[in-house]
Amino acid sequence: MVIFGIDPGLYATGYGAIAVEHGRFRLITAGDVRPPKREPLARRLEYLHQRLSELMGRERPDTAVLEMIYTHPRYANTAAMMGHARGVACLVVEQHGVALVQYPPARVKKALTGHGAATKEQVARMVAHWIGASDPGWSFDATDALALAIAHAHMKDQHALTAAGGR
Repeated sequence: MVIFGIDPGLYATGYGAIAVEHGRFRLITAGDVRPPKREPLARRLEYLHQRLSELMGRERPDTAVLEMIYTHPRYANTAAMMGHARGVACLVVEQHGVALVQYPPARVKKALTGHGAATKEQVARMVAHWIGASDPGWSFDATDALALAIAHAHMKDQHALTAAGGR
């Protein structure tokens, strides 16, 4: 099974794809998409759409996992801007016929680190551990996207165990 995580953002959208094989994770790809900062919003969104479409077409995931928006009321404008990137990501996933799952950031952090308020550094260390990479040098956007994919694999397995009566 291939799981594709997306950490949406207008300045940088992180992505990461893993294959889950016999309970182990194998890294397929990770990185970030950085639309040109000085371009108008519509052009930046088009750039994000093109790049995510290329990645989805190349990796052909079974599931895409997207981070839900969480923001403090003081940062409502940031959430609105991030909403544009999330909308593009949702559109790309739908256009490629991929199942979409969404999780709040705290749930992903808790699944990976055991603590819902974990720092980006803690999440990055756990991602590297699960992937088996010593110092991959990924951006926090990329590690957040991989965290989404890894957390989904863990939560999916937990749901399967629960449905099977704990077996």
